[in-house]
Amino acid sequence: MRIGELAARAGTTTRALRYYESRGLLPARRDAHGHRTYDERDLRLLRQIRVLRDFGFDLEETRPFVECLRAGHPQGDSCPASLVVYRRKLDELDALIGELQAVREQVGAQLARAESARDELAAEALVPGGPEPVCELGGHER
Repeated sequence: MRIGELAARAGTTTRALRYYESRGLLPARRDAHGHRTYDERDLRLLRQIRVLRDFGFDLEETRPFVECLRAGHPQGDSCPASLVVYRRKLDELDALIGELQAVREQVGAQLARAESARDELAAEALVPGGPEPVCELGGHER
């Protein structure tokens, strides 16, 4: 198949395919007329790249999976180098989850403080002679 058909079947662009070729992830085969030619194996490589990219892997992280498929393995993640990339990605994800949990705790604590302060102001406003409620936009509530 030609580059346009491969791009359409893989759900990508011809520009992306040329880029993958320049990075050594996609083979550069040419027919007698100089046109790029591809087969079903190339489509499998692209699908593997696409799945990994959708999971947040950068392009270089897909290389061991592509090489595994090129070596004739039935799955791109059946080689030791692919497993190393999986483990590293899981470590990165665990670190990000930890950071997000810490941020969530901080935002939750800030929300609790803000709600408490709001409730105190509201309670004081109900006391005769207490402060008049003020709109957050700088005006007085009516």
